[in-house]
Amino acid sequence: MHRPPTAAALSVTAALLLTACGGPDADRAKDTARPTTPTGVTAQAGSATSAHVMWERSTDDTAVTGYEVLHDGRRVASVPAARNMVDVERLAPSTAYRFTVRARDAAGNLSAPSAAVSVTTPPSVRDDRTPPTRPPALRGMVEGTGAVTLTWGRAADAAGVTAYDVYQADSRVHSVPGRATTARVTHLRPGTVYTFTVRARDAADNSSPDSPSVDLTTAPAAGSGPSTAPTGLTATARPGGVALSWTPPATGAPVKEHQLFLDGALATTIVWGAQPPPGPVHYTFTVTDRPGTRYTVKLRARLPDGTWGDFSAQRTVVTR
Repeated sequence: MHRPPTAAALSVTAALLLTACGGPDADRAKDTARPTTPTGVTAQAGSATSAHVMWERSTDDTAVTGYEVLHDGRRVASVPAARNMVDVERLAPSTAYRFTVRARDAAGNLSAPSAAVSVTTPPSVRDDRTPPTRPPALRGMVEGTGAVTLTWGRAADAAGVTAYDVYQADSRVHSVPGRATTARVTHLRPGTVYTFTVRARDAADNSSPDSPSVDLTTAPAAGSGPSTAPTGLTATARPGGVALSWTPPATGAPVKEHQLFLDGALATTIVWGAQPPPGPVHYTFTVTDRPGTRYTVKLRARLPDGTWGDFSAQRTVVTR
């Protein structure tokens, strides 16, 4: 005969269900450890109405999920954990600001605020629509497996350069004040080729054209093999298309496939039906966008073991 469960049995069942449903929420509830305080915080004026704030990444016993930037204790920006910089916008010209940064984890624990850094925005410049000149003579030096130092010549601007922005593969990775002509970029991967450019910015937030690019390859990690990136990539605009040339990596066997990436996204796989040439190879693709469209281009090769190798340096091309 079936009997309904007793109150005691229901109580035990409820306890078991609560235990079983503990999961991640219960783990987060138990997490009371705060992330470490961000260090190395810097701030410089990007324009008359913006400031660029950067910092070193924090650590946590589980994981840092984001950062908050505060001005006089009030949050003015939030970014995910993958980023360690932000532009704080809508500031007042000729005004002093003090910024701090704190880290946040998945349980909502906040680190202590960083040491405060001060910055003063420059005066506004009315009707300034002329960008600075292109920064000249970009050069770079590799520092081991994870850092590079870049140097360049000064750009010119009628009202003065307020900042230089460093870009890697079209993403800004660093900014320095307008009086500086050098930057150190860290947190890079070993044995990887990086393409850097620099832009100058003025108080009206006009940005210059890109400087000439520089390709830098970080040192390989201990025990790793040679680079598997294609080398010598060039991209030349032709009417209605773009012509590419490059040298496949030395793999000990013919490289029959390459993946072509446009603006960071996979565009096509290039397959040679016959024996590919051993030296430089050439490929032309058609573009349908209007003349003046800007593309970034990079490649990687399929290795003999079937995996995809390292990316080539990135090239920028403007259609004709």
